Amino acid sequence: MPRILLILPTSTYRAEDFLAAAAALDVEVSVASEEDAPLVSSDRFVRIDCSRPREAAAAIVELATRTPVDAIVSVDDQGVLIGALAAEQLGLPHNPPSSVAAATNKVVMRRALEKAEVPQPSFRVIGNNDDPISEAAELGYPLVAKPLSLSGSRGVIRVDRAEDLVGVVERIRRILAAADSNPNEPVLIERFAAGPEVAVEGILYAGDLDILAVFDKPDQPDGPYFEETIFITPSRLHPEVLSEVERVTRLACAALGLLEGPIHAEMRVTAGAVRLIEVAARSIGGLCGRSLRFGLLDTSLETLILRHALGERHPGLHRRPGATGVMMLPIPRSGILRSVEGRQQALAVTGITGLEITAPLDSLLRAVPEADRYLGFLFAAGPAPAEVEASLRAAHRCLQVVVD
Repeated sequence: MPRILLILPTSTYRAEDFLAAAAALDVEVSVASEEDAPLVSSDRFVRIDCSRPREAAAAIVELATRTPVDAIVSVDDQGVLIGALAAEQLGLPHNPPSSVAAATNKVVMRRALEKAEVPQPSFRVIGNNDDPISEAAELGYPLVAKPLSLSGSRGVIRVDRAEDLVGVVERIRRILAAADSNPNEPVLIERFAAGPEVAVEGILYAGDLDILAVFDKPDQPDGPYFEETIFITPSRLHPEVLSEVERVTRLACAALGLLEGPIHAEMRVTAGAVRLIEVAARSIGGLCGRSLRFGLLDTSLETLILRHALGERHPGLHRRPGATGVMMLPIPRSGILRSVEGRQQALAVTGITGLEITAPLDSLLRAVPEADRYLGFLFAAGPAPAEVEASLRAAHRCLQVVVD
């Protein structure tokens, strides 16, 4: 029986889906996590601290010497560098740790993309002792300020005027401190790229990228904050633009030196020009992967990722016919979540295939840009993207979120 070690950060939404995929493939699972993993035996579990990648990788290597594994899969951003370091030491397929480190640091990524001439927004880096106004002068406004180490649009803020920039940088530093990150780390500022935003999902096979899906983001977030909401595939962009989206994604993966496993890229299309916003060495976040199914056997995204990790090669596996989409339910305001009403009405909307409220009742919710979790996920399917979008919006209107 093949064996896979899953790195499951505390904040992941995806443990259940990866464990289900492993069970369907008859794969034995070991787990490295910051919390106890009751679904595996103690001889297949190791506790790690994701904020200490080298120590965490050493703990995984030690576990693997006692309970060998055939592959390591990192579920979210917090574990990708740990997985690369451990797999390198164990001689398992992996991305170069330097490439993964670049993909998880926005400044290192920007510089690598710049060197390879990958289209992207112009940028500057604001150090703790730098003058933000001077650094931004050459970029012009509007611009976007963001922390280097956070994900999911946390701390990403649009700035339209020079007089607002210092306050925004200070706010980002407070968000970093609240996230237990270094509040004195540099802040990245980029020229704001207007236009439609798209996301690309793919898997790398020895450096060869297989595009699995391209998502439209019809809400086209333009700030001041950049909350993720609706993702719909297939994209409605013109085929020539889609071809450029795929080309830029491949250029970015090569520029970072990524070779193996899932990738998730985000980009903007401004007047037909595609500019890369970021590329991550992991698959789409939250529960959004549930919106994707592949091949005649209705294969999940997580199953494809596990098969790749075990050395199976299935490039060119097509997404199931029709359109699908997911809405990451917006958090209306910061406060204590008391209830989510209208769930049955939302599920009764034509085209809706599922609804998951992932935020516990009576828990603290933070609205963007401080948001550190999702309220939940709404799923839809239909014959065409426009119908899927209409279903998601109609179902969302049925939900009443009560926040104190």
